[in-house]
Amino acid sequence: MPAGRDTSPRRRALFLDRDGVINVDHGYVYRVEDFEFIPGIFELVRYAVHDLGWHVIIVSNQSGIGRGYFDEATYQTLTDWMLARFQAENTPITRAYHAPHHPEHGIGAYRVDHAWRKPKPGMLLQAAIDFDLDLPGSAMIGDSLSDMQAAEAAGVGLRILLEPAAEASSVGNATFHVAKTHADALVILRQSVHNSGL
Repeated sequence: MPAGRDTSPRRRALFLDRDGVINVDHGYVYRVEDFEFIPGIFELVRYAVHDLGWHVIIVSNQSGIGRGYFDEATYQTLTDWMLARFQAENTPITRAYHAPHHPEHGIGAYRVDHAWRKPKPGMLLQAAIDFDLDLPGSAMIGDSLSDMQAAEAAGVGLRILLEPAAEASSVGNATFHVAKTHADALVILRQSVHNSGL
């Protein structure tokens, strides 16, 4: 059994933002032809799933739905295709959560300051309930400060910001690691698991 593999009753998870982490953020991506996987994402997920035995969970703001740019059915079609691609790479995703609302630009019922919209932690907390997760022992990789804030608010122990030009930073008293590439993020995750038993 690989060192660091999770065998506890309460499993850990690698949380991933979608746009900017899984795929290139072209702005409100909702079509398969515009979905471009970022190099290194499958290796990250493969390590979490096969080496660590973790769940991998997507938590993504998708205000394009609330703004009326595309609908839930269109989003789900793309999500199903994306999940099938992960499965084909032997890197299965446990579940994909999304927050379609926007407090200012949402249309109709979507115009609300919803508890699931990052930087609020609602999606992560719901996942913790659904899968009985050990959040302090889990990790989040995102490409925005709102991802880091949501993870901190949820109590996620390891937070990694993907930002090619960034330096080490913090949100209030919540520090996080900065990775310039997915390969860097994988190194940070490996070291954290080795050094602290995450």
